[in-house]
Amino acid sequence: MIITLTIFKHRSFNQIGILFPYSYKVKEYIKNKDKVFWTATHKCFYTLYNNDNFNKLVAQLKDKDWIVNTDEVINFIELNKLKEASKQHHGNAVESFSLWMSQKRYSENTINTYVSLLKVFFNFYIDKSIYEINENDIIHFNNEYILKNNYSKTFQNQIISAIKLFYITNDNKNLILDDLKRPKKSIRLPEVLSIKEVQDLLYATSNLKHKVLLGIIYSAGLRIGEALNIKLKDVDSDRMMLRIENAKGNKDRYVPLSSKLLVLMREYYKLYKPTEYLFEGRNGGKYSQSSSRAMLKKYVWTTGIKKHVTLHTLRHSYATHLLESGTDIRLIQELLGHNSPKTTMLYTHISTKSLGNVKSPFDDLNI
Repeated sequence: MIITLTIFKHRSFNQIGILFPYSYKVKEYIKNKDKVFWTATHKCFYTLYNNDNFNKLVAQLKDKDWIVNTDEVINFIELNKLKEASKQHHGNAVESFSLWMSQKRYSENTINTYVSLLKVFFNFYIDKSIYEINENDIIHFNNEYILKNNYSKTFQNQIISAIKLFYITNDNKNLILDDLKRPKKSIRLPEVLSIKEVQDLLYATSNLKHKVLLGIIYSAGLRIGEALNIKLKDVDSDRMMLRIENAKGNKDRYVPLSSKLLVLMREYYKLYKPTEYLFEGRNGGKYSQSSSRAMLKKYVWTTGIKKHVTLHTLRHSYATHLLESGTDIRLIQELLGHNSPKTTMLYTHISTKSLGNVKSPFDDLNI
């Protein structure tokens, strides 16, 4: 009698299937064994896969002088060992990469994003060494993971960026980094609030701490990370300037401090008494981005604004309102901390200063 042991998934767990030509004697022997069950779905007896169950089952079957074919289970065990070793190798490489990024002073957000994306990518190729990855693997990942799951172009672009940077520190002769293609960028115009909508939003913000946070983002065109990184020492009320340290691209810059906002900030300071950062959590340290997003969502709902509003919308609105008031585009670039003027030029496509002055030919029709 030849009994074949297989591996299959059942009830979310790996199981050892017990297959044999029908024999009443074998059937009665197996079904009376501890922890052995029958599955009508797979039409076989089975036991939960683990080393103890496997070794015990093989010993019991061989004890009856039956031939036991364990090839599939042995192959499964060996493959799992390879996957675990590869997973450990991937994990160590990604951890080293994370440390390298820290030493190069990449931002915490960038490090976290790249590390999480690399884990997704390498888990997809769990049985491959990082040095075996080639361009075809990346194309396959793009088709079978990114496109199949309908992930965005931004996600795809970030994956490529993470892979390229990772392999700068891990030489791979199978991969030519310059050949990695990025998706074509879509030109999407950001949502912008009107001045009245910004005023309504700030008026609806009853909590003074929240009002000052939203006010500082809008009044200086800050990214949320920049606003939350502001320390008390960065507020220069004599020069009416805010110092923004370690912004995107590891750059520092100064931005004007609104005189109206300074009045609110002084009230806020007396009430909340922050010790290091301008905006702190209940237990000290920086106020969190997740709390900031949650409070904005609440106040947007209160105002009834139907636009899709994020914290970054306030930065976009600031830049657009500056442009509409006649501020030079190069100065706006400097205030926002953009590397390229092309990024800042995006706001010319939104501003009513230029678009609003265009007269439609429809107005000349005699109807």
